[in-house]
Amino acid sequence: MSYFVTGATGFLGRYLVGNLLKRKGSIHVLVRKDSQKKLEAIAKKMGWDMKRIVVVHGDMTAAKCGLSAAQIRALSGKVKHFFHLAAIYDLSANAESQRAANVDGTQYALDLAAAIGAGCFHHTSSIAAAGLYPGVFREDMFDEAEGLDDPYLRTKHDSEGLVREEKRIPWRIYRPGMVVGHSQTGEMDKIDGPYYFFTFIKKLREMLPQWMPTLGIEGGRINIVPVDYVVDAMDHIAHKPKLDGHTFHLTDPEPMRVGEVLNAFARAGHAPEMTMRIDARMFAFVPSSIRGAVGNLPPVRRFVGMLLKDFRIPKQTLKFITYPTRFDNRETERALRGSGIAVPRLDDYAWRLWDYWERHLDPDLFVDRTLKGKVRNKVVVITGGSSGIGLSTAQRVAEAGAVTIIVARGEEELFKARDEMKKAGGKVFAYTADLADMADCDKLVEKVLKEHGHVDILINNAGRSIRRSIELSYDRFHDFERTMQLNYFGSLRLIMGFMPTMTHRRKGHIINISSIGVLANSPRFSAYVASKAALDAFSRCAQGELSGKGISFTTINMPLVKTPMIAPTKMYDSVPTLSPDEAADLLVKAIIEKPSRIATRLGIFAALINAVAPKAYEVVMNTAFELFPDSAAAKGDKKALKGETQPSGEQIAFAALMRGVHW
Repeated sequence: MSYFVTGATGFLGRYLVGNLLKRKGSIHVLVRKDSQKKLEAIAKKMGWDMKRIVVVHGDMTAAKCGLSAAQIRALSGKVKHFFHLAAIYDLSANAESQRAANVDGTQYALDLAAAIGAGCFHHTSSIAAAGLYPGVFREDMFDEAEGLDDPYLRTKHDSEGLVREEKRIPWRIYRPGMVVGHSQTGEMDKIDGPYYFFTFIKKLREMLPQWMPTLGIEGGRINIVPVDYVVDAMDHIAHKPKLDGHTFHLTDPEPMRVGEVLNAFARAGHAPEMTMRIDARMFAFVPSSIRGAVGNLPPVRRFVGMLLKDFRIPKQTLKFITYPTRFDNRETERALRGSGIAVPRLDDYAWRLWDYWERHLDPDLFVDRTLKGKVRNKVVVITGGSSGIGLSTAQRVAEAGAVTIIVARGEEELFKARDEMKKAGGKVFAYTADLADMADCDKLVEKVLKEHGHVDILINNAGRSIRRSIELSYDRFHDFERTMQLNYFGSLRLIMGFMPTMTHRRKGHIINISSIGVLANSPRFSAYVASKAALDAFSRCAQGELSGKGISFTTINMPLVKTPMIAPTKMYDSVPTLSPDEAADLLVKAIIEKPSRIATRLGIFAALINAVAPKAYEVVMNTAFELFPDSAAAKGDKKALKGETQPSGEQIAFAALMRGVHW
C-alpha cells in the first residue's frame, strides 16, 4: 500500500505521516525544493523512518502540483490513498493568497490524484465550510452554508465544493473543528483560534489575584479538537471500507461556549476566572446598520484597534464570539465505533496547551527584552540619579549603552556617582539642579538640549515625601506647597521642556515614579499622595493627546522602597520594603515594555475595592491610621526621636499583609 500526502510539513500533516508510518507501505510527501531542510528537521523531530518516506519535489501553486510527466508516470497506479492537507489555515491571511492555496491548490491536487490513478482522494476541509450557518449543520449538508463573506470561510467552502463535484476518482471529506495542540504534549505550531486570547488571559493574571471574580463575555459554542484526535480519526476512517463519497465532522459532540473555553484556559494559566459573563448575543437587537455605523466612527475604530493590538487579537476572530453553528457528527461516530478514538475533554488537557504556549509560542518570548536593545545610544535623563532608585536605574542603563544623564542637587554625591559609572565604561553626564526651582528646571532643559540635541527617555524620579497627619499640618501649609513644587511642578516643567523635540521627532518616553499610595489612598500621606496623583492625572490626559505622535507615558505606582527618603520613620526599618535594585527592575520593565502603568496586584486591588465599596475601604484605612501613629519626626519631638519605640507585632503583621503600602 502506498500513500501520497500534501502538506506533510504542516501541523496536521506531520502527525498524519507519523500515523501512516505505523502501517505498511511507502509514503510520498509533496515538498517544495526550498522546504527540503524544513522536512528533514520535522522528520528528525517526529522520529520518522526516512527509508519509507519518498520525497516528491513539486509546487501546490502549479498545475498538477508542479510534477513533471516523468514523475506522474512513476507514481501511476502506485498510490492507494491521496491525502490532501496543504492549505492556508489563517483568518488574517489576504483573500488572494487564501484562494490560491485553498481553492486552486485543491484543484491541482485533484488533477494530480486523477492523473496517477489514486485509489481515494482524502480532502481535509474544515467546519468553516459551513460558514456561519444558524443551527445544526449535518455531515451531508453543503449548499445550505451561510455567511460566507469572509475569505477564509468562502475558500474552505469552495475548495470542498470542487471535491464534491469530482467524478474521476472516489473521495472522502473530513471537516475538523478548530484544531488546537496535542492533548498529550500540548505541542502547537502557531497561534490560532483560542490561542489569540491567551495574551489577554496572561494580562489578567498579572493584574489580579487568581481568586478574584472578573467580568467576561459569553457567546456561541466553539468546537475545539486536539490535533491527535483529528489525525487518529482521519487515519482510522480512511482505512475503513465502503465510506467513499461521505463527509465526516471531526468535532466535539459537546462543544463549550466561548466563556467556558476562556475560563478553562484561565484555570490552566492560574488567572482569575470570568465568573460574571455578558452574553454577546444580547446586542443583536441593535440593527446591523447602526452597529456598523458606530463601529466605523474613527474614535471607535481606533479604540478597538488599539485594544486588539495590545492583546494581539486579529479583528477577524471577533465574528466567531457569537458563532451560531452546531455540528452533527453521527457519520463520524459510526465510523469510529469500537476504535477507542474520542474527543478528550478540554478541561483535561487545557493545562498542557497553556504550558506549551507559555514556553514556546507566547509573543512576549520573541520581543527584544534586553535593556541594551532599548537604550543603546539613546539619551536617558534620570532625576534623583545620585542615590537610591535613581542611581540603581542609572547604573543599569549606563551599562546597557545609554547616554545617561543624572540630575540631583548635591554636587559631591552626584559627581561621585557619575565618575564611578564612567570608570565602568558608561557614557554618563551629571548636571546639578534644584528641580523645585522652575528657573533651574529651565536651565537644565536648555543645557541638555544644547549638549545632546534631544532626550529619548525622561525618568521623573526625584521626589519628596512627607508622612504627617492632617491634624499636625494645620500650621504647616508649606509642606503641601514644597511637596507639590518638586513632585508635580518640577516634573511637569521638565516634561514641557523636553516635549517639543520629542513631538518633532515623533518619539519619546516619559516615565513618572508615582506611589502605591495614589491607589491605596494612604493616611498621613495627603501632601505626598496628592502631588503624585496630580502627576498621574496629567500623564493620563497627555496620553490621550500625544499617543498618536509617538510619545509614551508610563506611571509606576511604586511600593515602599528602602531609601533615605523614608529613613526618618523608624518603623519602616521593621516592615517589608523593596530594595533600590528591586525598584530599578520595575523601571527596566517600564523602559522595555512601555506600559501605561506598572502597579502591584495589591495596589490595583486596593483601588478596585475603594471604587466598589468605598465605605468599607474607609474603615480599613482608618484602622491603619489608628494603628500607625505619627512618628516623632512628624511631631517635631527631637527627644522622643532618639528613644522611639520599635513597632508592635500587630503593626508588623498589618504591614506585611499590606506589603509595600505606606503607613
